[in-house]
Amino acid sequence: MSDDNNNNEIVRKSDGIHREIHTFVLRQGHFTASERKAYEEMHDQFCLPYSEEKLDFEKIFGNKNPVVVEIGFGMGKATAIIASENPNINYIGIEVHKPGVGKLLGEIRDRGLKNLRIIEYDAMEVLKNQLTDQSVSAFHIFFPDPWQKKRHFKRRLIQRPRTDLMTQKLIKGGYLYFVTDWLPYAEFGMEQLLATEGLKNRYQGYAPHQEWRPETRFEQKGLDANRVISELMFEKS
Repeated sequence: MSDDNNNNEIVRKSDGIHREIHTFVLRQGHFTASERKAYEEMHDQFCLPYSEEKLDFEKIFGNKNPVVVEIGFGMGKATAIIASENPNINYIGIEVHKPGVGKLLGEIRDRGLKNLRIIEYDAMEVLKNQLTDQSVSAFHIFFPDPWQKKRHFKRRLIQRPRTDLMTQKLIKGGYLYFVTDWLPYAEFGMEQLLATEGLKNRYQGYAPHQEWRPETRFEQKGLDANRVISELMFEKS
């Protein structure tokens, strides 16, 4: 693992080129007709381009409301519901899966949401280069890839130094909310979050289910397979 100043591990391949270890893999997927239509029609209005300039939240949303960043929103249904039920909070969803982006853009259109934007890029690069320190009220990370094989643990999103970077971006009192249906990842994540300087567990152990977080179809599949849903909520002290 790289030192704490780097959020993704840098590796040297045999060709001498340095490449970062990513926390995601680009999944192949096909747009439905409705997802493609929403992507083409809504992308320029609601997707923020990646750049190395810091985002101005007040300029983007037209207000000074708190900003919550969700990393890896999948198909975006829960994201849209949460944003719809909390109009006084602004949301930025980060996702690399184009059909999921198209699906959430459709939800934004159908629900008339004004408080939600999308960045279609590597979340760690977005955090490092686009988010100002002490600017984010919360990070939502729901059911990220658990990377079950030991040799892939380095790809897990919830681990230092990635959690150090998230803490750096949080405001004082801001929180990181992590949910997984893979118990070994929950245990691993608990160790990593407890070791992250500046974070403290809001509960004695795992968090109770937060009633405002909608259950997703993916979550139901985990429950149907008798997997335990573990929730962790840490706040910046």
